[in-house]
Amino acid sequence: MRRSSGYTLIEILVGLTIIGILFSVGYVGFREFSRRQQLSGVIKEIKGDLRLAQARALSGQIEGCTSTLGGFTFDILDTKTYEIKAVCSGSPASKTVSVPGNITISSTIDPILFKVLGEGTNIPEGSQAEITFTQTETGTTAKVYVSHAGEIK
Repeated sequence: MRRSSGYTLIEILVGLTIIGILFSVGYVGFREFSRRQQLSGVIKEIKGDLRLAQARALSGQIEGCTSTLGGFTFDILDTKTYEIKAVCSGSPASKTVSVPGNITISSTIDPILFKVLGEGTNIPEGSQAEITFTQTETGTTAKVYVSHAGEIK
């Protein structure tokens, strides 16, 4: 009798099938993880931009204004773009940001005005603005809230 060492075709196919199944499950999990991270990153970025607008309004000064600063607005231009801009005459600096292609943005109050010197916002007292982010591929939503006093959550 002759002894041969090695794997049969059936053993190789079973091994490849198991590896393929494990790879598929891992890939789906990683894709969902990366989508959650992308949405989380956009939320952190917008909170930072809202705090930037709030801090600039609290300082009461901005370069490029030729009149008294009225505050800073957070304005949603369309479902993919928002802008932070000073409210004054002249040519004040502004910041325009586009969110990633698979995320949309909307708000219950638009624009949100951060008034100067700690006077709060244009949001009615007792209510809050709700900024909603939706990931179009999964339908996952996340929300950022801004209160009448300017608190960002």
